[in-house]
Amino acid sequence: MSDTQNPPGGAEGGGRSARKRRAILDAAREVFLRGGYLGTNMDEIAALSGVSKQTVYKHFGSKESLFVEIVTGMTSGAGDTVHERLPEPAEDDDLAEYLRDYAYRQLTVVLTPDLMRLRRLVIGEVARFPELARVLHENGPARAMRAMAGLFERLAGNGRLDVADPATAASHFNWLVMAEPVNRAMLLGDEAVPPPEELRRHAEEGVRVFLAAYGRGSGRPAE
Repeated sequence: MSDTQNPPGGAEGGGRSARKRRAILDAAREVFLRGGYLGTNMDEIAALSGVSKQTVYKHFGSKESLFVEIVTGMTSGAGDTVHERLPEPAEDDDLAEYLRDYAYRQLTVVLTPDLMRLRRLVIGEVARFPELARVLHENGPARAMRAMAGLFERLAGNGRLDVADPATAASHFNWLVMAEPVNRAMLLGDEAVPPPEELRRHAEEGVRVFLAAYGRGSGRPAE
């Protein structure tokens, strides 16, 4: 009777396995970000996650594979928050306000302390694991550029922006908004991240400059 209700490998077993995997990932994220790749060992991850070291290896195979999973998961999750959870502007929405919200959301997500630690960690390991830098770039800056280019192309098609080259417009928007705060935080640490009100002013100014160049009627020459 009990075997019929809870067969081996069934939903209950799958749920336990998923919970163990989640516990391992949460523990690994904490340990990697605190100690770096070389300073992390699988015994510490196993102890923090409450499973055996054999279970960690069963789920992820190697320390390197687990590290790749952490990088992929954190960067993909951040990208989802910025680019997938913000609805497209309606025709009667204030475009400047929409873009200010977009820019501020991008800043606050990227400048999250754990994401900044991850960036520094990946940069420090780029010679050892160049594929990790590619994962971070693909799920982070490259994904942002594609999402923004697509958005600006649609807004241009609706007559709300004057954009001849969406990829170039996306690059301009990204660096107007991201360059100074991100560079400051990368080099000077989490304590150098500007407070929310300063980030919002920075986003507003970046959007103002962007719309001066690409707003409808901005007078940009056709390319």
